[in-house]
Amino acid sequence: MEDLDKKVQSYMTRDLDMEEVFPAPYTEVGARMLQIKTGMIRKEESLKQEAQRKNDLITYLAHDLKTPLTSVIGYLTLLDEAPDMPEAQKEKYTHIALEKAQRLEGLIEEFFEITQYNLQNIFLEKEDLDLSYMLMQMAEEFYPVLAAHGNEVKLEIEEDIHLHADPDRLARVFNNILKNAVAYSYPNTPITIQASRNKDKVLLSFENHGKNIPQEKLDSIFEKFFRLDSSRRTNTGGAGLGLAIAKEIVELHGGSISARSQDEKVIFTVELPVKQ
Repeated sequence: MEDLDKKVQSYMTRDLDMEEVFPAPYTEVGARMLQIKTGMIRKEESLKQEAQRKNDLITYLAHDLKTPLTSVIGYLTLLDEAPDMPEAQKEKYTHIALEKAQRLEGLIEEFFEITQYNLQNIFLEKEDLDLSYMLMQMAEEFYPVLAAHGNEVKLEIEEDIHLHADPDRLARVFNNILKNAVAYSYPNTPITIQASRNKDKVLLSFENHGKNIPQEKLDSIFEKFFRLDSSRRTNTGGAGLGLAIAKEIVELHGGSISARSQDEKVIFTVELPVKQ
């Protein structure tokens, strides 16, 4: 046992070949240690990449905050220094300042989203939930956002679908998926929500019309801090946490979430157990 302990310590702390450290009769132990070490290396690399994406986002956000703030200050200064400015010009400057302030608010929300994610522990408080009613209610609440983009929600859901779940957490899942659908939909196209019960499972889908998402991006879409738009010049997307949080909540419920894209359609599918 002492000899084996030394071999394990040596292999895990140094860059040595498995066969070199674990000759017969330790071959089986060596194979297992290779699996463990490989898994640890992959996990470490994944955490490094996640930290790098997070740092990049914070850097971009810090830079982007300056632009709308400078505009807000500039237009408000003009309004303050010229009280006799024509009403039409005042209205124009006020509108621009408001738009920039709203953009600034969105960027600050992204900052909070990034900094709070690792501090939160998601706990579920389950109860009997009328899923059909929740989806109808969310469609109504999203109307102003949809209307501004020329979209509408088409509901194709069975009545009286109930399940045992955390209503607040699931609302966040559907909210994040819908926000993503609106952000990447073509203007004046529908977003279709379907829901049905199949024995002991509930199946949901959210379909929007938009540019196809390449498979390599679909494979990463649920990763933390991943953005479909890598450019910070666009207003679509947030900190890249919405879908990662959605996946975490769905899996805590014992369900699964996936995405596919074809024929200029993006479809998110959520599967949830009726009871867990």
